[in-house]
Amino acid sequence: MSKLKILVAVPLCKTRYEALAKMPRVEAEVIPYLDSEREVPAKTLCDKEILFCSFAPKNFGEMKALKWIQIDSAGYSQLYPLNLADKNIRATNGLGNFDVPIAEWNIAMMINLARDLRGMIRNQERGAWDRAIRFQHEIRGAVVGLWGYGGIGRETARLAKALGLKVHVLVRAGVKQRGSTYGVPDTGDPEGVLPDRVFLMEKKDEFLKSLDFLILSMPLTKVTEGIVGEHELKTLSKHAFILNPARGPLIQEQALLRALREGWIAGAALDTHYHYPMPSDHPLWSMPNVIMTPHIAGSSE
Repeated sequence: MSKLKILVAVPLCKTRYEALAKMPRVEAEVIPYLDSEREVPAKTLCDKEILFCSFAPKNFGEMKALKWIQIDSAGYSQLYPLNLADKNIRATNGLGNFDVPIAEWNIAMMINLARDLRGMIRNQERGAWDRAIRFQHEIRGAVVGLWGYGGIGRETARLAKALGLKVHVLVRAGVKQRGSTYGVPDTGDPEGVLPDRVFLMEKKDEFLKSLDFLILSMPLTKVTEGIVGEHELKTLSKHAFILNPARGPLIQEQALLRALREGWIAGAALDTHYHYPMPSDHPLWSMPNVIMTPHIAGSSE
């Protein structure tokens, strides 16, 4: 009986690989992590039936035997150009696996932005003793807005409520029970009862005006690309911060740069970006009111 041939192009701990290798009808090959589209030798691709990856190989067309692709992210926009439906290839994502680490990133970034951690680190590096009031703000009592209320939004809401924040949510069709979608046990808001206020899209401006923090928690689609532009950024309060652990192009790039330079908003924390990797001369790197992380919010050991 022939073996099922699997190609693993994501980080895999030793115990998981050993368990995979012991399966009698499986032949697994592990290659270096494909964290962007790169070419892989055709002989490695041609007979593989299952692919575990973040991004498909640049020469994906060589995978003539592929039946299933499993990506290690909740977002799946990187699959759109592959025309998987036409090729009868099944695709699955990692929805639910990243709710906890991304929610923790959200909490950490809110605290770091509120206390201007970057400013304190700059002072530390030059040996400056500065106890300015901007380093002493609490987030308790602040209003955090979640644009989208899937698994990441719900776990963020749970942690935020525990820290004394008020939670506002903007959704298209109300907040419902989570149903059968996977979630880490004892996390999130499966019943949909945690938000203090729920806004529908026609109340978007009212939602934005109410916030101290805006967190984007939605997938990138043709509908949501550029959903945050000049109007949305100017509608936020000047003291508000925006956090984007979802997908970079949800926010229009030039509008974000203007908002940060001209003080429409107080600052931003960005884990998802417009380029991979972000060019070293991109202006976001050097903005004092921006925290940049290299798309690691959802990473966990």
